[in-house]
Amino acid sequence: MKKNTIVVTGGAGFVGSNLISLLINKTKFNIISIDNYSSGFKRNHIKNVRVKYLKSDTKHIAKLLKKPKIINSIFHFGEFARIYQSFINMNDCIDSNTIGSNAVFNYCLSNKIKLIYSATSATLGNKGDDKNLSPYAFTKAKNLELLENLKKWFNFKFEIIYFYNVYGPNQICTGKMSTVIGIFEDCYKNKKILNVVKPGTQSRRFTHILDTVEICYLAWKNNKCRHYSISNRKSYTIMQVAKMFGSRIKLTKKRPGERYASALSSVNLNNKVFKYFGNINLKDYISKIIN
Repeated sequence: MKKNTIVVTGGAGFVGSNLISLLINKTKFNIISIDNYSSGFKRNHIKNVRVKYLKSDTKHIAKLLKKPKIINSIFHFGEFARIYQSFINMNDCIDSNTIGSNAVFNYCLSNKIKLIYSATSATLGNKGDDKNLSPYAFTKAKNLELLENLKKWFNFKFEIIYFYNVYGPNQICTGKMSTVIGIFEDCYKNKKILNVVKPGTQSRRFTHILDTVEICYLAWKNNKCRHYSISNRKSYTIMQVAKMFGSRIKLTKKRPGERYASALSSVNLNNKVFKYFGNINLKDYISKIIN
């Protein structure tokens, strides 16, 4: 049976939809998306005969995908992915990132399917201590530990990609799962005040979605079982970003789990992290919005 299918969990979400678009253009594979639509949207669906959308949680992956022999690889991007919200909805975070991800790992391991996993810069900062700052960072860090052990125990094959504050088309701009660039963009367009969480000096390496999915594709294509990071060389504070929009700014109270910096650091893993830098600068992106 031909392995002619790629599965993308979270395929109706921000990163997943952009990845599917790239895979459709760069490969001849059929694509199956699994998404529970907690932060994904039907408006992100790509109309193409090669793409099929399934609404479900990743913990049910074995029931959903009855023909594992046709699956070439799984891009597992369908996890709970917000720091602040993981305090408010910790059970949802654990259900998705621990139970759901374990089901995906087990499905890949049992059926000898290659895994491409999205890690987060939240597990790298402050010499690795930031991994305990929030339920989100903790669950993601534990998944990395589990994957490293699965490689030792069973020679499990996977690629890891560390994301850094991704922004761009299909980003969530409103609601509890929105991201900072999406929120600022929406506030600017609707002439609202930009709320900056104190102290405002916390820095981030904002990375465009097109740069991000390009490295996801590269990792999949290279097939070398490595850790990759995709970020931008330029780091901005949240206050600097807010000022780029030229709107009125208001400082709001500090939130739990807030990281001070999004640093590129060495990771205490058996693998070296292969660092890549995006070409699209946040300043240029915001300038286009304003102009």
